[in-house]
Amino acid sequence: MDATHLLDTATEAARAVGPRLRKAFRSRPGVATKRDFHDPVTEHDRAAEETIRTVIASRVPGSTIIGEEGGTTGAGDIVWYVDPIDGTANFAAGLPFFCVSIAAAVRGELVAGVVYDPVRDDEFTATPDGAWCNGTPLRSAGATHDREAMLLSSYPTPRDLDADGEAALQRYGRFLASFAAVRKPGSAALKLAHVAAGWSDAAYGTRSNPWDVAAGALLVRAAGGVYLGDPLATGDYLAHVGGFDLTSSALAEVAPH
Repeated sequence: MDATHLLDTATEAARAVGPRLRKAFRSRPGVATKRDFHDPVTEHDRAAEETIRTVIASRVPGSTIIGEEGGTTGAGDIVWYVDPIDGTANFAAGLPFFCVSIAAAVRGELVAGVVYDPVRDDEFTATPDGAWCNGTPLRSAGATHDREAMLLSSYPTPRDLDADGEAALQRYGRFLASFAAVRKPGSAALKLAHVAAGWSDAAYGTRSNPWDVAAGALLVRAAGGVYLGDPLATGDYLAHVGGFDLTSSALAEVAPH
């Protein structure tokens, strides 16, 4: 099955949940927790994922679907990575920085991805042949050095602090001192989409899951940026615009190999 059909399917599935998420946004939905109180989930996460699964199953039957809420279903060669709301804490509180992230991989290679921002109606799409926002080609370009660059990162998370303690705070301090600006907007997929678009210069995250980063990783790479880390395995990632000097950056010490 070609990448165009898979991308069309991902886009259809992402847009299918847009109206629900826009309607529910700033309604202060009830929140439950998963791993701990830093890991929220709402009824809209679960309902949106069900809708996305239905669209994928109807358009590409026999797929494997790995979703944040519903786990793994199916056993096909085409594997979908689905995060129905990446940035649930933002969504639940009313902060407009969250998205739908859907990616498709065939035999371990990412071939299609969409990151959909339903508040702004921005549709970031990618195949290995290129990346686009609302149909306009993206070029991941921007700052070349930390002192001119915008870094998007949720580091250090509470889990980073538990693991590394004072060392994590010291590292964060080095980021603050080195970069022109550091922001913690709270959605890995949308952060990566912004790096792909050249709206920010670098993004860094720890312990990310494939449904968080798979579509964003393809966006960055297809737009000419750099994504370090394995987007199809849980772990750390680092992304930056093309032409950024990583070797002289404060991020060099955390770059995944």
